[in-house]
Amino acid sequence: MTTDLANLTRRLDAELAKIPLVDSHSHVPGPDPVSRTLDDILGYHYYTELAHSCGMPKDCLAKSHDPSARCREILGHLPKLKNTAQYRWFTHICREFLGFQGGHPDERHAGELWHQARAAFARPDWEKTVWQKTNLACVFLTNDFDDPLEGFDTTRYIPCLRTDDLVFHLHDPAVRQRLEKATGLAPSSAGNLRQAIDKLFVHFKVKGARACAISLPPAFTPTQVSDADLDRALANPRPGCPDLARGVFWILAEHCRDHHLPFDLMIGVNRRVYGGGVHQGQDLFDRRTSLVQYAALFNTFPTVTFPVSVLDGAQNQELASHAWIFPNVIAHGHWWYANVPSIIERDLRDRLNAVPAVKLIGYYSDAYKLEFILPKCSMFRGILSRILAHDFVAPGALSEEEAVAVAGQLLEGNSRRIFRLPASGPCPD
Repeated sequence: MTTDLANLTRRLDAELAKIPLVDSHSHVPGPDPVSRTLDDILGYHYYTELAHSCGMPKDCLAKSHDPSARCREILGHLPKLKNTAQYRWFTHICREFLGFQGGHPDERHAGELWHQARAAFARPDWEKTVWQKTNLACVFLTNDFDDPLEGFDTTRYIPCLRTDDLVFHLHDPAVRQRLEKATGLAPSSAGNLRQAIDKLFVHFKVKGARACAISLPPAFTPTQVSDADLDRALANPRPGCPDLARGVFWILAEHCRDHHLPFDLMIGVNRRVYGGGVHQGQDLFDRRTSLVQYAALFNTFPTVTFPVSVLDGAQNQELASHAWIFPNVIAHGHWWYANVPSIIERDLRDRLNAVPAVKLIGYYSDAYKLEFILPKCSMFRGILSRILAHDFVAPGALSEEEAVAVAGQLLEGNSRRIFRLPASGPCPD
């Protein structure tokens, strides 16, 4: 039986690898999506923060530091990470993209890997090679509200309006100036702000945007704010002003409704917990949050689809329950600290056993460069194959063909439907 189950899992994994991936959230820069040197790989915050937590000084992370020397320094700490999923992502990249034949890459291989990466990444067809090896259909970007959205193919790299600055930093004169420059309107009143946000949505929609997104702190509770209260907050903008943040957020939700865009919510991040951490290695999740805080939002905007990610894996049952009863709530991927195999397996198993498959977006890479999508999504496919084999096909709940169809929904189909992408092929402009 064990052998049969292993063979079944392998068959399913092989079939899942044929399904094109819609990567519904990444930080890949559209104009510069692939790596240029090994520093782009090892500079990913997972490696810098893990190496730092194991004793690596931060000096090598200074922009003035020699990139090849920085890579050697980080590689010197990688043996301490061998047990981690992040280390397996790196070895996958080394073997799949760089032709590395050694066992476990460390500082002894620094020169070899540096030169292999320079040679591979310099190939004129490198982006195409990565795209094909990954079997990628399209990848969603994370774009600042004032991004001109130029210099990349929006049929493959899908713009997404990221709104954290608008909601939580509009008190900052620099952010207000950026908004005025982008829209020609100063956010001096609720009316002006509403018009400015509408201009942003029109700009993003024209450029092919398919979603609006935001990451949210644990204490945030979205509620409607009157124009009078929002006018007062805009007249004297202060850090942490609840009326300002809630007022802007609610206007964004209204525009998602009016412009037919999903509102992608990433809930539970507590920023700058570790002030001495490396860049992007200062934030943690916080269990003081509950999705009950979002009940008024989900109820008020029934026509807006809310793909929801939670940073605390312990909150997964609450997310599954909300997707269970709210037609407009989608369980979306496995975010950040929950993006490790054991937590994914637990959370995904719970979702698949509790929530209709049409309500699940299986995975997104959260990658900063295109090369990371393959190892991360391969990890997820392996977990998904194992769960489908063990929990559904072996007991007879699904046939193999039905299991592959469910996987197709999680990896591609649901994202195409929810984000209004074409049924197949490249995503349109």
